[in-house]
Amino acid sequence: MIQAMTNFFSTGALILFGIAFIIGLFRLIKGPTTADRVVAFDAASAVIMCIVGVVSVIYDTDAYLDSIMLIAIISFVSSVSISRFIGGGRVFNGTHKKRH
Repeated sequence: MIQAMTNFFSTGALILFGIAFIIGLFRLIKGPTTADRVVAFDAASAVIMCIVGVVSVIYDTDAYLDSIMLIAIISFVSSVSISRFIGGGRVFNGTHKKRH
């Protein structure tokens, strides 16, 4: 009984996350501004993390949890880099010199 409910809800979650990913992917491609694309990328990466989490529950393993952390780190770094690029046009501050 528990296995049947787990399969039902896992399948339902994967379907809903798939629909959410397709909608986010549409906004990522069609987005009128770069800021819309950044937000859509964040949403798509969050949905991918959820999909990997559900797959981890389905296969009853914790081997996929490291990949969720990797996706989160890459998503964070890319969002910050793109936001800094939009804000000032530079990702890295090349004029800052270290004082010895």
